[in-house]
Amino acid sequence: MRAIDGLIFDKDGTLFDFRKSWGGWARGLLSNMARDMSHADEMAHAIGFNLKSGDFTPDSPVIAATAADIALSLSPHIPGRSVSEITSHINEAAALAHMEEAVPLRPLFTKLKAKGLKIGLATNDTEVAARAHLAAHDVIDFFDFISGYDTGHGAKPGPGMCQAFARTTRLSPSRCAMVGDSLHDLHSGKAAGMVTIAVLTGIATREDLAPDADVVLDNIGALPDWLEGA
Repeated sequence: MRAIDGLIFDKDGTLFDFRKSWGGWARGLLSNMARDMSHADEMAHAIGFNLKSGDFTPDSPVIAATAADIALSLSPHIPGRSVSEITSHINEAAALAHMEEAVPLRPLFTKLKAKGLKIGLATNDTEVAARAHLAAHDVIDFFDFISGYDTGHGAKPGPGMCQAFARTTRLSPSRCAMVGDSLHDLHSGKAAGMVTIAVLTGIATREDLAPDADVVLDNIGALPDWLEGA
């Protein structure tokens, strides 16, 4: 395995447990936008979400797509509101969402920084929401690079955010790793020439991720030990 000098993380499903963080958010969003429970169920189905169980289908746009993609899925069910308006509503709600850490983040990032690693974030959420979530958990100071889909480097699975991280930190992409819970994350990292590390704190399974990952870890808490052996 190549030596690693930089780690760029996905946010949702990677730093934060996806079901615990976004299940409650989705219920609140749909309840707020719906006329009644039947309408909420209709919209939930459109974005691959089960209101009763709080689970997402593997192809739900909430998992790895942008707010605009989610809005596009909802727009046929909300006549009279533009995709742009729905996107703005989603972004505002996302910035206020309560995130559940996949593992205790500050101790983990303290260990990673002690190894001299550069740390980045690449999310298909907005940059404003990403910064709000990192700040709320007192870890934003560990990050050398933060990008959302609206920052100007494109969205995943494109390689733009990963490439920008390498440029910003002056690291070779081949000595960086993309850490994520979805195929979008892995494809983004691979296209940028990075090592790809999958974690299982999202919706995708080990079987889904393994073909596109250099390694599959249970969660990001396993990174320090893995890096010792890399």
